Amino acid sequence: MVSFFYSHLSAGAGGWSPLISDKYQWLEVDLGERTKITAVATQGRYGSSDWLTSYLLMFSDTGHNWKQYRQEDSIGSFPGNSNADSVVQYKLQQPAIARFLRLIPLDWNPSGRIGLRLETYGCPYTSDVVSLNGGSSSLVYRLSPGPWRTSKEVVSLKFKTLRNSGILLHAEGQQGVSLSLELERGKLQLLLRQGKTSPEPLRLASLGSLLDDQHWHHVVLEQKNAHLNLTVDKNTERIWLRCPEHLKNLDKGNVTFSCAEPVSVALTFTGPQSFLQLPGTTASSPGGVSVGFQFRTWNKGGLLFTFSLPQQEGMVWLYLSDARLRLMIHISGLWPALFSGAALNDGQWHSVDFTARRGRLTISVDKGEGGIAHAAPSFPVTTESQLFFGGCPAEEHSEECRNLFETFQGCMRLLTVENQPVDLIKVQQRLLGNYSQLQIDMCGIIDRCSPSHCEHGGRCSQSWTVFHCNCSDTGYSGATCHSSVYEQSCEAYKHNGNTSGHFYIDVDGSGPIKPQLVYCNMTEETTWMVLLHNNTELTRVRPSPAVSQHSVHFDYSTQEEQLLAAISQSEHCEQELSYHCRKSRLLNTLEGSPFSWWLGGPGQGRVQTYWGGAHPGSQQCACGLQGDCVDLQHYCNCDADRLEWTEDSGLLTHKDTLPVRSLVLGDIQRPGSEAAYRVGPLRCHGDKNFWNAAFFDKETSYLHFPTFHGELSADISFLFKTTGSSGVFLENLGIKDFIRIELSSSTQVVFSFDVGNGPLEVRVESSVPLNDNRWHRVRAERNVKEASLRLDELPVATQEAPTDGHFHLQLNSQLFIGGTASRQKGFRGCIRSLQLNGVTLDLEERAKITPGVQPGCPGHCSSYGSLCQNHGRCVERASGFQCDCSLSAYAGVFCQTEVSASFKPGTSVSYTFKEPYELSRNRSALPSSIYSEMTLRAENISLSFRTNQSPALLLYVSSYYREYLAVLISKHDKLEVRYKLDSSRDAEVLRSSVRNVANGQLHTVTIKRLTDSVSVQIDENAREDFNLTSDGEFNAVKSLVLGRVHESDDLDPDLAKLASLGFTGCLSVVHFNTISPLKAALRHSDTSPVIITGPLVQSNCGSAASTNPYAAENTPHLSGKKGGASFANQIKTKMSLCVLRACVCVCVLLMGAAVCELHYGLIKFVHLVGATNDNVLDNIIN
Repeated sequence: MVSFFYSHLSAGAGGWSPLISDKYQWLEVDLGERTKITAVATQGRYGSSDWLTSYLLMFSDTGHNWKQYRQEDSIGSFPGNSNADSVVQYKLQQPAIARFLRLIPLDWNPSGRIGLRLETYGCPYTSDVVSLNGGSSSLVYRLSPGPWRTSKEVVSLKFKTLRNSGILLHAEGQQGVSLSLELERGKLQLLLRQGKTSPEPLRLASLGSLLDDQHWHHVVLEQKNAHLNLTVDKNTERIWLRCPEHLKNLDKGNVTFSCAEPVSVALTFTGPQSFLQLPGTTASSPGGVSVGFQFRTWNKGGLLFTFSLPQQEGMVWLYLSDARLRLMIHISGLWPALFSGAALNDGQWHSVDFTARRGRLTISVDKGEGGIAHAAPSFPVTTESQLFFGGCPAEEHSEECRNLFETFQGCMRLLTVENQPVDLIKVQQRLLGNYSQLQIDMCGIIDRCSPSHCEHGGRCSQSWTVFHCNCSDTGYSGATCHSSVYEQSCEAYKHNGNTSGHFYIDVDGSGPIKPQLVYCNMTEETTWMVLLHNNTELTRVRPSPAVSQHSVHFDYSTQEEQLLAAISQSEHCEQELSYHCRKSRLLNTLEGSPFSWWLGGPGQGRVQTYWGGAHPGSQQCACGLQGDCVDLQHYCNCDADRLEWTEDSGLLTHKDTLPVRSLVLGDIQRPGSEAAYRVGPLRCHGDKNFWNAAFFDKETSYLHFPTFHGELSADISFLFKTTGSSGVFLENLGIKDFIRIELSSSTQVVFSFDVGNGPLEVRVESSVPLNDNRWHRVRAERNVKEASLRLDELPVATQEAPTDGHFHLQLNSQLFIGGTASRQKGFRGCIRSLQLNGVTLDLEERAKITPGVQPGCPGHCSSYGSLCQNHGRCVERASGFQCDCSLSAYAGVFCQTEVSASFKPGTSVSYTFKEPYELSRNRSALPSSIYSEMTLRAENISLSFRTNQSPALLLYVSSYYREYLAVLISKHDKLEVRYKLDSSRDAEVLRSSVRNVANGQLHTVTIKRLTDSVSVQIDENAREDFNLTSDGEFNAVKSLVLGRVHESDDLDPDLAKLASLGFTGCLSVVHFNTISPLKAALRHSDTSPVIITGPLVQSNCGSAASTNPYAAENTPHLSGKKGGASFANQIKTKMSLCVLRACVCVCVLLMGAAVCELHYGLIKFVHLVGATNDNVLDNIIN
């Protein structure tokens, strides 16, 4: 271990080669003065087999307290040479300023020895320094009087210290306002005080960590108008100041213009093989033992020091356990342990004093401030053997050192034994004690949580070697909380099989915009996203002579950036705006300026002078555009200024003017003026990103986009479908780095990349072929901790990043989609909804101008058709699909909603089949769902019922030939099916053995007949089979009746009596061959051959309780009718809903946990139908 000055590289003889080639050697260079070092170059020893293959670089100002140079804050080692002659030069990403440089060999040519020629590049570095002793010393700099007049002010300095607390800079301003930079526990805090009497200062920013390491740190405080930028080393935080002019004087007083360099030699215990061995006390020492030291670590556990008790054949261990100091002594069994301190794994320096004298043992942490523990052992605690710090030697069965705990990873300094400091430089020179795997004269601690790589508010914690992100309650997942756990739109939730409900959507995926709670209405063909504000009710405006205008502001349930992003992403948005008036004008005045207006669009909104249903800037209402206003001389109904109630209502559909932010109503102060307004919720549909797709019809075709920037974290997601067995989905290249996702075989997807230290691959294998022409979803993520790949719903495959690897992914080529730059291994098929770091690439627009690529991609039913349930039929659409429920007894977006009705004794639903003379007519007059042939040789019947009635007739089918089919509950609470397929014979009765079906519970019955074979199944019971003796033809079917049968002349006497009683209970999802009579009655009564008598009430009596929080379709009153329904009718509707809406329970999925909020309150509404009802309305409103 010899120190050398550096020498220039040359082709001549020479070079450095130590006598012993091991990892404890180093080459030290004294540059003579502080130098700004920009590059280093290495070469092997001339004419030999001696060269380095990797090494570390250390820098120091004093020759002590070395600091390891790291590229990208991660990579510590530098690749060396591959032979003795070539020169390998590395330019340092950040120049190092130091006088001393130390190179430490890590690996060398295995056929040779350590050999090196070294050259450094740089220039002298000079700067003024000042030393402050932490007492009254300060440096004062007074600016010119008055506020800062320039738009930019900069204060820049560098500092070094061994103390973890103190004021670095203080600025006094007017009105007692002050700003200070203070070091607190090794972090730099920017604090604002509003006055001398103000309480705690306001913390504006906190940056840096471990700044008490006696190395130079660069601080820049930059003021730009109302913003402050604080930079510590390479990390910047931006702060907004309300009154920057109050800061004008910088105070900084008695100083020494030199920099004291106290020498403090530290040790770094790097791993499980690290230990320090020191001699114990001598025989001449007083009885007992005294050991002191300081340590810092991130680990909760680890051995600090141990020694043996030879006389007692015992051991003493002082170690960390759960971040507390613990002493354990073993002498013929365990002696009670001592504890002291807490949270000692915070990365700060902590002092430990261990003393055993005169029968008293004491452990003190941080000079007693962190805790003191005492004990009085009955045996002497002395050591004449060796002291071991951090761990034990690798030799087994050592009697002097046995470690039962984790080894220590961290730093130690200021070691004392018997109150005498330990000379660690002698230890380094092998003149004192022994050691292994130590870094001496440096503390190699790294704060991996400063700056934090945990995104979206994830909480960072760390050990000595790794950091961990706690993503709970953030709405994001992954090793760095990068990827959103929520979908980006209601459209995406729908295609996961969800139905209407409240959902969190994250419009930009992994981007900075937080998730927002919205209501997704999926009851219609179009999926609507509904964004509420604080008043969607119809609200009356009372005239007030003292107030010339009435102004109201609307606060939305989402933040501004969330709201604007949701509008931008949607294909269509609309918001209802209505004004109900009586002698209250709206827009048009004699001079042309409007009486009323509204503000809409981004921010506070822009003034809009048109009304719902008209065009922006037109100063009209919907009736003016349509030419049907009550007074054709005006463009709004309300502008007619009549005494009768009228209204102007319509939808605002121009996204640039949405949402409505506020409303100003002007003509409300005149006697007799009355008005009411309603601004509905914002409703949007269509996801421009979800269906954005391109079809690659050739292997040589591709799309190209600008370079992908995912230096620290990158997530890529898309859907694909193909019939090919391989192809590249995506590729982006750099000089050495690259990123690629490909279909490597018909069952495997591979995500590969290189960030400078060799290719890394993550693979997912599917058990089913992926070239099935169905949509498959790929999600890949790469961050500083790991790379992950997920295919469909298969388990996530992960690959950890190298501990000492590159961070930044450096790409420079174009991004290729569907192929590569070499036009090889191209992809044939469709790629859809491609997103990179939450940003959707517009494949369709690029495909329109690219040969071999077509915009869009049809054929979605092959992937999503299974979402259509209960015989629903999947229908292709240009963007997506639709479930056709016309052949199903169910309704809803996926034909999943049961259609049920409550029946009373007088209720009858009669479905009439074709009359005989209609057989020759065009059958297209009726939908396929309500048409059936006249003669049946088979039936497929299913229904659900809930009743306590016994006996009861559930279903009756008659014919023109006095034949019938009846499904009933007998007086014995059993199900019977009666077939009379021959008018000359008695009905055949098929009795089920299932008992107690009239017990008020929901039962499902399935009846199938094929000629003379009949099967009956009730619920999950076994199927029962029967045989008929008739010919098996049900001729001239006439009608199907649910409930009471009015025409019972053709029935047997006992069945006629039963039919006249009617049915009391619930019938649900009634299906007879291809028709659904109950659905036809409830949903299509105007177009179906259905006759309804008596009360028929639609309900959900046939639904079973759902365990899915999204399963129950919820259609609360979120918006009124879009047309011109009378004001009085609207108010009457609201009156009927008042009781229902007084207490509304809304269950939402809140960040992964179900939360039910109970909202109480009187729903305010207006009922204005004439002067005679005003007193009643006033009571309701008030």
